[in-house]
Amino acid sequence: MSRSIIATDNAPSAIGPYSQAVRAGQTVYLSGQIPLDPASGAMVHGDIAVQARRVFDNLKAVCEAAGGSLSDLVRVGIYMTDLAHFAAVNAVMESYFEQPYPSRATVQVAALPKGAQIEVDGILVLD
Repeated sequence: MSRSIIATDNAPSAIGPYSQAVRAGQTVYLSGQIPLDPASGAMVHGDIAVQARRVFDNLKAVCEAAGGSLSDLVRVGIYMTDLAHFAAVNAVMESYFEQPYPSRATVQVAALPKGAQIEVDGILVLD
């Protein structure tokens, strides 16, 4: 099976040796997005809701570059430095998705790149 690299200027460039996403067949594996502004590459400032919105906007841009949308995500992984923000992140996520929602895992981690409070990755399946 061949694979192709997905890249867009509408999401932040990778900050390491990885791609924004990789397509293998009809499946697209999205790398984790942290709340970086795609234009400046700088972290957005604000509370967890502000950071989560930036992350989901970044994921949306990568999904669109792959030829899909957030509604094509079948799995989302959410990594947060403080699970006390669980309800706030749920509220933001709910504003980006409609039922049926993708499957999801939410995990508290000790730290994330660049001091982010949240990182989200996903798996997209295209028709």
